[in-house]
Amino acid sequence: MTQAVIRCRFLPTNRKEMEERGWDELDVLFVTGDAYIDHPAFGTPLLARLLEAKGYRVGILAQPDWRDRQAFQVMGRPRLYAAVSAGAMDSMVNHYTAAKKIRRDDAYTPGGRAGARPNRAVIAYTAAVKGAFKQLPTVIGGLEASLRRLAHYDYWSDSVRRSVLIDSKGDLLLFGMAETALIELTRRLAAGEKISTITDLPGSAFTTTEAASDTLLLPSFDAVSTDTQAYNEAFRLAAEQTNSYTAKTLTQPHGDRFVQVNRPAAPLTEEELDRIYALPFCRLPHPSYSEKIPAYEQIRFSVTSHRGCFGGCAFCAITHHQGKTIQSRSPASIEQEVDRLTRHPDFKGTVTDIGGPTANMYRLGCRNPQAEQQCRRSSCLFPEICRNLRTFDPAMTRLLSDLRQHPKVKHLFIASGIRYDLLPFQPDYFNALLQYHVGGLLKVAPESGSVAVAKVMQKPGPDKFSDFLAGYRDRSQKLGLRQGVVPYFISAHPGCTLGDMIDTALFLKRNRLQVEQVQEFTPTPGSLSTCIYHTGQDPFSGEAVHIPRSAAEKRQQKALLLYHLPQQRKDVVAACKQCRREDALTELYPEHKVKQQTIRSEDKGEPQKGKQRLQRKRSH
Repeated sequence: MTQAVIRCRFLPTNRKEMEERGWDELDVLFVTGDAYIDHPAFGTPLLARLLEAKGYRVGILAQPDWRDRQAFQVMGRPRLYAAVSAGAMDSMVNHYTAAKKIRRDDAYTPGGRAGARPNRAVIAYTAAVKGAFKQLPTVIGGLEASLRRLAHYDYWSDSVRRSVLIDSKGDLLLFGMAETALIELTRRLAAGEKISTITDLPGSAFTTTEAASDTLLLPSFDAVSTDTQAYNEAFRLAAEQTNSYTAKTLTQPHGDRFVQVNRPAAPLTEEELDRIYALPFCRLPHPSYSEKIPAYEQIRFSVTSHRGCFGGCAFCAITHHQGKTIQSRSPASIEQEVDRLTRHPDFKGTVTDIGGPTANMYRLGCRNPQAEQQCRRSSCLFPEICRNLRTFDPAMTRLLSDLRQHPKVKHLFIASGIRYDLLPFQPDYFNALLQYHVGGLLKVAPESGSVAVAKVMQKPGPDKFSDFLAGYRDRSQKLGLRQGVVPYFISAHPGCTLGDMIDTALFLKRNRLQVEQVQEFTPTPGSLSTCIYHTGQDPFSGEAVHIPRSAAEKRQQKALLLYHLPQQRKDVVAACKQCRREDALTELYPEHKVKQQTIRSEDKGEPQKGKQRLQRKRSH
C-alpha cells in the first residue's frame, strides 16, 4: 500500500468501510460497470465525490455480479436512491468489435479481463437493484443511458430499440455530465419530494402517460422502428434541440407511454469546474485491487483542462454527451492539480497529458453571446469555421509555459487529440507544442483521405491535413527534432466506397504515412453516422449515402489502409482490380508495374518460341 493510499479516504464499497465512517445507512448508492478508481477522469467517482462534498453519505458498488441479488445488498438499502451507470463506455461497444466478435479484454477492469459487466449494463444493473430493494427509486445515467435516451438504432441487434428508460424501468434518466441535475435531484429527494413529481430538471428524461402540450412531438417508437424516413425525421428534430439556451422539450410516444426529454443542462462555469476538480480524489484504484487496471495506467498522471467539443464530427458521441460549449478550468486550478500530482509517491517527473476531448480547444468558444444563444450549428468548424468562433486564447500557451517551470516536472506531454485545422490560428501554441510537448509522436485524426468521405464525416478535407503535415515536418526539422504523427483513419464509414478508400491509400502513400491500427466504423447509439448507416440517407439533406455492409468490402477497405503490410496485399490487389484502378495498384506497389511488364513481355515471346519448335519438328 502506497503512502498516498494511507492518507486518502476512499468512498465506502462495503459495510465495513461504512462502519469505519460511523455510518449505518447510505443516502445514495452508486452502481457502475467500471472498477472503482478514485480519479476525476471517471464519471461515477466524480459525481460521488461531488455529493459527498454536499454532505451526503455515498457508497460505490463497482462491477457487482448482476446475477447475485446479495451483491447489491452489501451496504444495505440507501435512504434516497440508487444511481446506475454502465461505466465510461457503452457496454456493447466495450464487449464487441465492429465485426461483432467478443473482445478479450476490458481496460476498465483489474487485469484487463473481459466479462466483469453485463451486456446492456444499465438495463441489467437496474433490474438487479429493483430486485434487491423493492420500490427504491433508480436513476440511470452515464454514456450508455445518455446516448440511448430516445428510440435508437442498435447495431448489435440490427434493430431500433426503445428508449433505455422504457427497457430498464428506471425512474429518471440524467443525460450529459449531470452534476447540476444530480445535486438538485438529491436535494429535493432529501427534502421529501417523490421522484415521480420531479419532472422539470434540465438534463433529465422520464416516462409519463400524458404528453405535455408545450413539447416537441417526435415520431413514435412504432414509426421509427419500421420506417427509416420517420427515423431520419426524429433524429433531425432531436439534433436541432441541443442548445441549452433555446432547446425545446422533446416527447416521443412508446406505446401507451411517452418518453419526455427536457432541455440540456446549462454548461458549467469556470468556478464550478474548479470546485469539482479540487475535491479530495485519491487518484488511485481502490486498495482492494491487486492487479493493474489499464485505463488507470493510461491516465494516472494526466490532467483534464476542459470538457466539450465544437468539432461536430458525425461519428463522435462527445458533443452529444459533454456538449458543444467548451467548459474550461482556470489556469490556477490546473496548476494546483499538477502540483498535487508531483507529490504522488509514484510520480517520476512526467505529466502524460494536459487536455480534454480536443487539447487545443482550451478556453475557446463563441465571441458573440447573442449568436451563441440562438445557434443551431452542430459544428463550429464544418463546413467552414464560424466567423463568431474565437480560435485562439493566449492562456493556452501561457499555461503550458508556467507548468514547464514547475521544479518537479521534467516532461509535460499533450496526448489528447489535436484539431490541426485550428493550428494555423494558433502559431505560438503550435510552436510550443512541437518544441516541448510531443513525446515523439503526435495524435491527429484526419479519418479519411477522400474529399467526399470527409464531407460525410464532417471533417476537414485531406488538403488541410496535407498542409498541417508539411508544416509539422518543416517546423520539427528546424527545431532539430525527429517527430512523427499517429494518424487515425476509419474504414467502412458511411459514404466510403472502395474507390474512396483507394484514394485514401494513395493519400497515405504520397504523404509518407503508415497506419498501424485501423478503426473499423462501429455504429454507436446517438451519432449522425449511425443514423446514416441505418437509413442509408443523410437526415438533413435527404441524399442517399453508400453504406459498406458486406464483410468482403469491409475487409478490403481495412486492407487498403494497411496496404504496406504484406498480408494485406492480396485484398488490396483485388480491390484495385475490382475498381479498375491499375494506376493505383502500380503507385502503391511500383514493383507490380515491373512484374506486369515482364509478364506481358513473356506473353509476347511465347508464341514465337512455340512456332520455332513446330518448325523444327516439321523439318525432322
